[in-house]
Parts: sequence; structure tokens; C-alpha cells
Amino acid sequence: MIYYYFVCKAKLWYFDRNLNFENQSELVEMGRLIDESSYGKKRKHIQLDETINIDFMEDWKILHEVKKSKSIEEASIWQVKYYMKYLLDRGIEIEKGIIDYPKLRVREEIILSEKDIEYLEKIKNEIHKIINSPTVPEKPDIKICKNCAYYEFCRI
Repeated sequence: MIYYYFVCKAKLWYFDRNLNFENQSELVEMGRLIDESSYGKKRKHIQLDETINIDFMEDWKILHEVKKSKSIEEASIWQVKYYMKYLLDRGIEIEKGIIDYPKLRVREEIILSEKDIEYLEKIKNEIHKIINSPTVPEKPDIKICKNCAYYEFCRI
């Protein structure tokens, strides 16, 4: 939900109501294939409490998320920071997070600060307001919309 909060509040609202069109998206499928074909020797998809799904970890010290592109980088950064905070709340201190972009051959290091933790609490409160709203939030019309799995649904 943290990721969707930064991408699109309408998508977040739909997701909360189990309206999921991503299993029909070619772009989502391409991202899944990149994830599956990268870092093959790592233990991948570590799911905790049916809440977070970490792409892979190194020695329970470095958290990795694999992404297809940097097109929604802010959302990816905050997703990693949320995962780091989630683990910290459970007594697991993470040195850093890394967003891996295998197609671009780039890595982005992510550090969690006290200021980030405060901001995440604010975001969580805003997410609760959005998902508890009886109506879908305003739908943006931005560049990434045309590649979104929800595009046709949103525009009906």
C-alpha cells in the first residue's frame, strides 16, 4: 500500500477493495520475469506476516528490492524504507536497503532515518483515510497512467 500511495491513490483504493488487474498486465509480467531471472542464487520472496514480500536479503542485514525501471523511483524508495521500518519494529535492524535495477545495471542504496520513520507514520495515517473513504480518490492523468494495469478501468 505504501508503494501504491506514491503511485496513485485511486489504485491504492482499488487494491484495498481487491480489484486487482495487475495479473493481466504485460508490463507487470515483464517485471516479474526480470525479478525471477535475476539473482538466481539468492533466497527470494521472503514474506512476513502476510504483510510484506521482500525480494531478497543478504545475511538479514541488507534488504533488496528488484525493479524493472526507475520510472516510479520515489514509490520504490519509500516501499524499501517501509520494509526496513517493518523489520525494525520486529527487532531486526537492517544496515541498508538496495533497489536493484538489473536491466539498467544500476543499484540505489537506501538508508532509513528518524525523519523517514516519522514521515512513514504520516503516510500510514493518510493511507487509512484513503482506504476508509466511501469514494475513490481523484484519478490522476499523468504519463505513467497509460502503462497502468488499471488504465481502462479508471477511464470507464
